Amino acid sequence: MNKKKKKNIQLPKNPIKITNPTKIISKKSTTSTTIKPNPKPKTHFQINDQLLPTSSNSSIVLAKNSILSPDFYQIDALSLAPRLLGKRLKKDDVILQITEVEAYLPNDSACHGRFGITPRTAPVFGAGGHAYVYLCYGLHTMLNVVADKEGVGAAVLIRSCAPVSGLETIQQRRGLKSEKPVLLTGPGKVGQALGISTEWSNHPLFTPGGLELLDGPEPENIIVGPRVGINYASPEHVNALWRFAIAGTPWISAPRNTLRPP
Repeated sequence: MNKKKKKNIQLPKNPIKITNPTKIISKKSTTSTTIKPNPKPKTHFQINDQLLPTSSNSSIVLAKNSILSPDFYQIDALSLAPRLLGKRLKKDDVILQITEVEAYLPNDSACHGRFGITPRTAPVFGAGGHAYVYLCYGLHTMLNVVADKEGVGAAVLIRSCAPVSGLETIQQRRGLKSEKPVLLTGPGKVGQALGISTEWSNHPLFTPGGLELLDGPEPENIIVGPRVGINYASPEHVNALWRFAIAGTPWISAPRNTLRPP
């Protein structure tokens, strides 16, 4: 601040006196105005604010109801995967923040697209921004976000999330009364918590209603490592560092010891 006095500036005879900047602003008069600070927004899972590294609290508020546009997904899966970290999945009263993902690319021996277009894999070859949902071992519902342009055949698997709201609904769907990371660290757990089935495959994530993908704060740091459970793939793809997670959060699936700073 420039403290140098300027002769052409005159101070008012009765300047405003601030006795408490957060509550009362008083003038030299018979009236006073009380300003109440905005209450902190409540969520079902307040501890989430402490566990997830974010750029700022204000960005969370601004991004709360912003649905990502179709253009957001029109990039290759390897570029889309880290950009999904911190974004939010919303369905009903449940909102989850994405904490861990895996990229699956065209000509990838671990990608379902390697089978070509079938009734099951057709959504993978759709336009970016749609959901691809499949059953693993006939039990676990796995949610993927389709990447790139129509016909490419690439997607990003949502491996883990952290709860933002709807904790009770999440616990009921999971059949687990817990607030610990075990609640959502694993792709099958995420699908169960959202209450989705394979009928949600090919659902547009950029339209209001149903299953939505919302904007969210970018993580300060990420960690990377090889993908999980793809030993059937070629060594080149087994060892590829195409798994991404938010650094410093406990909401990451096992194994964690294979994740490192990029």
